[in-house]
Amino acid sequence: MSVSLYRTMQLIRASEEQLARCHARGLVHGACHTYVGQEAIATGVCAHLNGDDAIFSTHRGHGHALAKGMPPGELFAELFGRETGCSRGRGGSMHLFSPEIGMIGTSGIVGPSILQAAGAGYSFALRKTEQVAVAFFGDGATNNGAFHEGLNMASIWKLPVLFVCENNQFATEVPFADAAGNPEVASRAAAYGLPGVPLDGNDVLAISEAAQRAVERARAGAGPTLLECKTYRTRPHSEGMGDYTYRTREDVAAWRERCPIKRLRATLIASGEATEAELDAIDAEIQTHVSQVSAAAEQAPWPSPSAATTHVYSPVRAVVEPGVSGSRELSFAAATLEALDQEMAANPNIFVFGEGIGIRGGNFGTTVGLYAKYGAQRLRDTPIAERGFVGMACGAAMTGARPVVDFMFIDFINDAFGELVNQIAKMQYMSSGRLKMPVLLRGCIGIGHAAATHHSGSYHSIYSHIPGLRVVIPSTPYDAKGLFLHALRSDDPVLFLEPRELMAVKGPVPTEPYEIEFGKARILREGSQITVVGIALMAQRALAAAGQLAVEGISVEVIDPRTVSPLDTATILKSVRKTGRLLIVDEAFAPCSLGAEIAAQIADQGFDFLDAPIRRINGAFAPTPYSPTLEAAVIPALDQLVAGIRRLAHE
Repeated sequence: MSVSLYRTMQLIRASEEQLARCHARGLVHGACHTYVGQEAIATGVCAHLNGDDAIFSTHRGHGHALAKGMPPGELFAELFGRETGCSRGRGGSMHLFSPEIGMIGTSGIVGPSILQAAGAGYSFALRKTEQVAVAFFGDGATNNGAFHEGLNMASIWKLPVLFVCENNQFATEVPFADAAGNPEVASRAAAYGLPGVPLDGNDVLAISEAAQRAVERARAGAGPTLLECKTYRTRPHSEGMGDYTYRTREDVAAWRERCPIKRLRATLIASGEATEAELDAIDAEIQTHVSQVSAAAEQAPWPSPSAATTHVYSPVRAVVEPGVSGSRELSFAAATLEALDQEMAANPNIFVFGEGIGIRGGNFGTTVGLYAKYGAQRLRDTPIAERGFVGMACGAAMTGARPVVDFMFIDFINDAFGELVNQIAKMQYMSSGRLKMPVLLRGCIGIGHAAATHHSGSYHSIYSHIPGLRVVIPSTPYDAKGLFLHALRSDDPVLFLEPRELMAVKGPVPTEPYEIEFGKARILREGSQITVVGIALMAQRALAAAGQLAVEGISVEVIDPRTVSPLDTATILKSVRKTGRLLIVDEAFAPCSLGAEIAAQIADQGFDFLDAPIRRINGAFAPTPYSPTLEAAVIPALDQLVAGIRRLAHE
């Protein structure tokens, strides 16, 4: 065992030193964050993991990847930007993906590994496997909210997770002693009700022993453990960076003498487990291998430019929409509840995260009755920790579960913007499609009920700008059920936005499960003189306006996009070709909005069809106020739509 540990540490060291030389030669095109000096930690922990155990890492993840079993040639090729790299040239030093060996991913952002590992632990517990998830992170992450939220939730639910803090004493260039009120990371574990173990991060035998206990504890269902491994990186934060403005040459030299590889080598020779000649032979063998794979990686092919935009989304799955039929009516909220219930019965990998979605049944009745059917593990009430449970949903989806995040109001999900935009939306792309991201995030949008500025947002224009996300906004109960079921079966992350003012509105909904494909707009009313595109609540308001104007002889065609990413511009363009006029109505702000995008696309593709300028009606460019008179002044009213359509008809 000890000789095996030596071999792994030496492989990491030889690979990192070769990468540093390659960086100096210009073969590494971006950052190169080496793991020199910290080899004992990845080695000691990964020695006790199985192939299907999952690890989540940081920008300094080379050592973790190699310790988990990544062939060094794949690491070199990745940093060289080649097609044979572990991330197919998409990630470089900070974004290493090899789910085939349980290297689920690394991140250039501080903290996500903690949440993703906790989410993987939730996935393993849900599916009753014996797998363990490991989060590697630096000392800087322990002052981040992800640390608090991740450890707290992992402790509450006794998740099979090992949290490994690699305390190399500098968060980039900031000394940890200057950034922490309590610099003893292991002692913080007590605040979350889990064991915290301080370790010499250069003693691979001690780390291995502690990791074995922690892994066994996790597999037995006893919950997570925090290991704090105090160590030191003896190369710069990133190759090529100046290193001696925040630490001294003397400190670095002293820590080099405490090298974990030298330490184990001396122990092996002293104990008789290996001779100096045997260890020299291992060193030579590894050095030869590393040189060979490095040279081969230099000759590996570049990725094809055509691959630059692949795997942003999963392949489109076409479905047949049944059409509105029958007389049974359900409310908007009841329609999505029925879809969720039907699919949870069919797919045991679906679970729901949210505040008050368990016994209570959700703030808007969106999970009523499901707790009694499916239990606490699948209807999981969470702490008020949006970043935490959204980040956990990411990790759960990466490891085979299908999380539904009920965030209540879109204003709340903005607290998890980084997890949604930097992690969830990019995961399929960065893994070259090897990781799917079946996360459904749902919640209300829209102004009403004097809810003021933190319960009235829409923000669909912002999120529709993000590649990798599907953004859905139905306006009828029929569409809500079909789109929700399609989202539950999608391998893409879906932001499902529910207009609050429509949650109680009833309409015909078929009993049987059915799906509505994303990117297919609905014509709510046919007309010949003006096309009105209404988004969310404004679709229904535009329909009402069209009914009023029909008595004046103005024929209005009303289109509900239903999804805004993807956006069905083809249906809008076809309508404008017929009517010659376009009005876009959205209660969200006008600047940089979805309406601006629709207008730009139609002007670009259908300019010759237009008989008048494209017009927009939007909510006021202001936060939402509380008083009813002020609230009414910032949202497009029915009479405003009627007047706007009438004006456009006469332009």
